[in-house]
Amino acid sequence: MEQPLLLRLFLVSLAVLGSTWIRFVASHQESGNWHCEADEESRVSAEFKPGLITLDGHGDDWENIDGFEFSLLPALDPDHDHEYKGGKMTVKALHDGKDVYFLLKVDGEYIYKKGNDKNCPSVALMFQVGESATYHSMGGCKQSPDACNQKTCRGYEVDIMHFSIGNAIPGRLYGGNPVDNRDGNGGDRFGHLVDLYAWNPHCLNLDGVSPKGNDTSAQNDWKGAWWHSSFTTHSGYSEEDSPYSTKGQKGTFYFEFSRALRTMDRLQQDVQFTIGQTSKFSAAFWYPEDGNPWHGSGHYTIGCDWVPLDVPSGSSAGIKVVSRSSWDAANGFAFLLSVVSFGVSAFVGYWVHKKNAISFQPIDV
Repeated sequence: MEQPLLLRLFLVSLAVLGSTWIRFVASHQESGNWHCEADEESRVSAEFKPGLITLDGHGDDWENIDGFEFSLLPALDPDHDHEYKGGKMTVKALHDGKDVYFLLKVDGEYIYKKGNDKNCPSVALMFQVGESATYHSMGGCKQSPDACNQKTCRGYEVDIMHFSIGNAIPGRLYGGNPVDNRDGNGGDRFGHLVDLYAWNPHCLNLDGVSPKGNDTSAQNDWKGAWWHSSFTTHSGYSEEDSPYSTKGQKGTFYFEFSRALRTMDRLQQDVQFTIGQTSKFSAAFWYPEDGNPWHGSGHYTIGCDWVPLDVPSGSSAGIKVVSRSSWDAANGFAFLLSVVSFGVSAFVGYWVHKKNAISFQPIDV
């Protein structure tokens, strides 16, 4: 009987270790009444721009893409007096008809401690899935952790992508991978770029994991990379190069992500983007300020309510304009060619007529 007991303890230990990152994201204690003054002008558009983005964490290929600049406010107390002092966050997005891409750009002094997520910056994206899901309280289902499930919280689902970079090499790709997807969940054991869903802050799980057990059909649909502008080596880093730059270097963090517009989700755990329609999303940022590690609810967000995300079609995002310009140019060239042809024809006709003309001479009879 001793061996099965040890095996059970070992499995429980793995479960505890594997859920640590869920607990620090889920820790969520509010005080006082919630108050929100949303910015009605904030909006992000994922224009149709195929073939532009290489998913490597660099921001160079995003320079000509429009974005929206947000103030980063404390998630539990969105007061401008306590906003992130390092700078604002710029959010950019685009799609290529198959995948949607995001860039989060935020200023901040470089700080990195290998193997310790809470002493490194971290980011997340959250999307409304269920029609009743609110931004506040991560879906807003009122059920307790022991009562929330697909039935009791139906319609309150939110989709979350969370990237903790403590084990992620800059410029390298993380997220969905064959090893974790084989296990049928949204985990990422290599870089902690995970795919989650929630009904409220206390009911947060990896895709495919539920209070009743695991569903092996789920997977991590996200991929992403990160970078900092203080890095001097652009040919690529390896794990031995950590910490990659000098602590305290001023600069900008870049976080770059992509995901298919539509996924194979059948559990109401992924947002499904539709071209020509608007989704609702938000972005969050964790930063270890004053040398102190960050904690789960101590993050900043780009607003206190959902931000609209437009996914326009290709025809309305540029193809129509290009086609019209091409048509106008073709018409103009055809008209010019016809005028030249008419002139040449008239000249040739006149020249032939003049050459063959016979002078009239009266004949006396």
